[in-house]
Amino acid sequence: FDNMSWYDTGHVAPSMRNPRKIYDRLFGTRANTNFRNITDLALGNARRLQPRLSTSDRHKFAEYFDAIRTIEKRMDRIDAMKSELAAASIKRPAEHLPRNEYIHLMGDLLVTALQIGVTNVGTLMVGPERWTTPTNWEGILDKPHSHHGMTHAPQNHLEDLLKLDRFHVSAYARLLERMDGIEEAGGTTLLDNTIFTLGAGMGDGTTHQYNDLPLVVAGGGGGTLKLGKHVHCKTGTPLANLWLTQLQCLGIQRESYADSTGAITGILA
Repeated sequence: FDNMSWYDTGHVAPSMRNPRKIYDRLFGTRANTNFRNITDLALGNARRLQPRLSTSDRHKFAEYFDAIRTIEKRMDRIDAMKSELAAASIKRPAEHLPRNEYIHLMGDLLVTALQIGVTNVGTLMVGPERWTTPTNWEGILDKPHSHHGMTHAPQNHLEDLLKLDRFHVSAYARLLERMDGIEEAGGTTLLDNTIFTLGAGMGDGTTHQYNDLPLVVAGGGGGTLKLGKHVHCKTGTPLANLWLTQLQCLGIQRESYADSTGAITGILA
């Protein structure tokens, strides 16, 4: 319930919740130096080991070597982008932030990482799905509440639920506006060249139904998407159809994804 990204079945991509650690991992030069020392040592050991490997073991060695090379390339990218990072003007976060500022900051970290090319893919999970998690919504609500708990009795919490919904959508719109102001090649913007989806895992929190999911797809996907309209998919359309469509827009040639039944052609350019 604390993660929403997976490498494979049973292999979770752990979420990072501390903005300071995210900042240091993405942009920190001290951590970069430490990684450089470690990878230099690992690559040296790998080269000495290679002549003693059997043919079958060399496939594993290649995977290991490629993984280290990926880290090395990431460090080189960060070194080359120090001037861009300075221009982005994002500072190392404070120890504690009110909830509304925390969510805005996590979004800013994501957009900055996309802007300077540290990553091309990111996922922002606004809160855990655990039902026993009261969250102190400073700057939004007056006292701690479990968002999950409120959705099971919405008639008793309508005003607070509306405040949270409006905040989440406005935070999303804020990031879209920021991305639309970041210029890229050919007169385009970061938003033009990105697919940015806002969604939820349930259509009705009271009954845990996952039909009629509320989803917003923004960005141009590098010219692959035609948006600015409401698309109501027929009953029973899997959410995986949207993910398949986005994969294809990104140039990944897949005929299916999870339980998909086909692409959503209504949003394609």
